[in-house]
Amino acid sequence: MDQPKKRAKPGRNPGSASRTSRPRQAEVAGLAGVSQATVSLVLSARGDGKAAAISEETRQRVLDAARSLGYVPDPAARRLAAASNNLLGVFSFTATFPTDVQHSYYPFLVGVEQEAAARGYDLVLFTGSSTGGAGAAGPDALSRVRLADGCLFLGRHVPRAELKRLVADGFPVVHLGRREELEGLAWVGADYVSASREVVAHLAELGHRRIVLVREDDDAPPSTDRQQGFLDGLAAAGIAGGPGAVLRCADPAPELTARRVRALVADGVTAFVAEETDTGAAWRALNAAVRDAGLSCPSDVSLGLLGSPPADLAARPVPMGFDIPRHRLGAAAVRLLAALVAGEEAREPLVACEFRAGETAGPPVPPP
Repeated sequence: MDQPKKRAKPGRNPGSASRTSRPRQAEVAGLAGVSQATVSLVLSARGDGKAAAISEETRQRVLDAARSLGYVPDPAARRLAAASNNLLGVFSFTATFPTDVQHSYYPFLVGVEQEAAARGYDLVLFTGSSTGGAGAAGPDALSRVRLADGCLFLGRHVPRAELKRLVADGFPVVHLGRREELEGLAWVGADYVSASREVVAHLAELGHRRIVLVREDDDAPPSTDRQQGFLDGLAAAGIAGGPGAVLRCADPAPELTARRVRALVADGVTAFVAEETDTGAAWRALNAAVRDAGLSCPSDVSLGLLGSPPADLAARPVPMGFDIPRHRLGAAAVRLLAALVAGEEAREPLVACEFRAGETAGPPVPPP
């Protein structure tokens, strides 16, 4: 049963004549103090038993809110909702769809395909090519995903307005990767905070007291999570984590040069960790700078990678760090999407990452 949520603040009636857009189910849910899934069940008058589990008081509250807002169901959306075709969409916000086995997103898709097949769904892959590329913005950039019963999205940077519109319309959407900044968007994610904290703990146990994180220069949630875990790990080990502990780099990274690395090592830094992203930019830049500085690993400096190395940099030495369970994340995303398509409220727990001892971390070099 839904717990009452915070009611919308009083003010101008959203259904007044000055309104230019049709009220959405998300607004009905906010006014009634229930979930959007509950609104969908009540307004669709489903007879499969799920609607029957909703109390009469909650049902009436939803109907009153819908009437107050002037909500009228979109007939096209209702026809689509009533005609499930056992298709799940997959949309990638990358320049090309990640079907190359060396692409970091490819293992996600393997897990997606296997779980979808096990549940009797076929997949529709949306490339975005007709809208100027997978990352293109615009009012209709994602409209074609409605051909499916629901859609999975993956990518570091997403068009927020378009995803919010899909969620507000009640279309089942799941993002593969944490997206708490988009209210109402369902997502599955890896526990990067705990995994990054474990990497720092390993370096601290080896004796390192000056560690620097190299990350990309944006605020994507995976980067934020890794940095939070890194700083938590420093604090737990009693290591100072001031501004100099995190180095943000663009792609390419002119900030991270051999000269900069030598200066940091001369100042007492004995270990560096870099985040993994779909480009591998931070790890590539760190490796190049250490190599160009004439330093060997781990005899001169220890390195760690918060994720798995890019396929073209996966040769030895294997970096210390953690592996992202991409297959399991893909499968979890399908389970969550299937639940939303069925009108059920569900949430998948964070998936734990697996620590990797690797060969790039050792005790720090004693000062001369």
